[in-house]
Amino acid sequence: MYRMRQRIFLPLVGLYLVLACDPAAFAQKEDPQGGPFSVVLLPDTQNYSEKYPETYIAQTLWIRQRLKPDNIKFAIHLGDIVQTAGQKPEWENASLAMRLLDGVVPYSVAPGNHDMVVKERDTTFYNQYFSPARFAERTWYGGHFEKTNDNNYCFFEGGGRKFMVINLEFAPRDEALQWAAAIAAKHPTHHVIVATHCYMRTDGRDTNTPEAYKVVGNSGEQMWQKLVRKQPNIFFVVSGHFFGVARQTSVNDAGHDVLEMLTDYQGLENGGDGWLRTITIDVAASQIRVNTYSPTLRRANEDPTETFTIPWCLPDLRAEKK
Repeated sequence: MYRMRQRIFLPLVGLYLVLACDPAAFAQKEDPQGGPFSVVLLPDTQNYSEKYPETYIAQTLWIRQRLKPDNIKFAIHLGDIVQTAGQKPEWENASLAMRLLDGVVPYSVAPGNHDMVVKERDTTFYNQYFSPARFAERTWYGGHFEKTNDNNYCFFEGGGRKFMVINLEFAPRDEALQWAAAIAAKHPTHHVIVATHCYMRTDGRDTNTPEAYKVVGNSGEQMWQKLVRKQPNIFFVVSGHFFGVARQTSVNDAGHDVLEMLTDYQGLENGGDGWLRTITIDVAASQIRVNTYSPTLRRANEDPTETFTIPWCLPDLRAEKK
């Protein structure tokens, strides 16, 4: 226990110093030229909240530091924020790390299976630390489904386009999918990213998570059939849960490409070695570029950056404003 306290003391001191700084110094304005911008994925931080809080802090501090150089517009947590849903200290670690982003860059969260008592869908602690009230005053926070923040949506702009992130509960119920469909349909000129904890496996969409966890809900394949393929403005689905990385491109009912991506590093050393993913969206070039970086190892992934072509089918925000 003494060694653990000794290891995290200095990073936490640094954190308090950072939190005392004026967030306005990091404020990011919309790029007037509509240039490339980034969205950061924070996958499965459960091990960090439990054993390596300094790594979680390093991740969110890195996002804060790279805000302007990478033109970061949004950060998405992919769920499994903590290891054990009922352990308050883990939630305190997670909340403290995420506070580094408050007032600096918009971000969203969604509960994973470790963030809840799955069978009862009990997200008491998740909603204590990441309730709708935490985000209510943020102009980019759109709202939530029912009384909790288990399902929510947020907005951001980048590259002259309007974007929305819809965050869905673990193995989302039919009611949650219907709500998400209505939100997407209500904002037809927004490019929609769907974020949920469990959607992709390394070999394709998940097909049996509700049965495996004995919970009423939908698998990744069912989410595709019931929600994603039917909404013409959903262009990207991101998820964690299954250790590994994978991606595939599918075609929705409107004939548009949908990029589906798995990102989860929790099985690596030190709970995941701090790896996170940066998604650079270049509207002018119709490209999405993917890269990974570890702020604790201070190096990027050795694999070359992945690049995908996205034919934009929705209106240009700058054209709308004329």
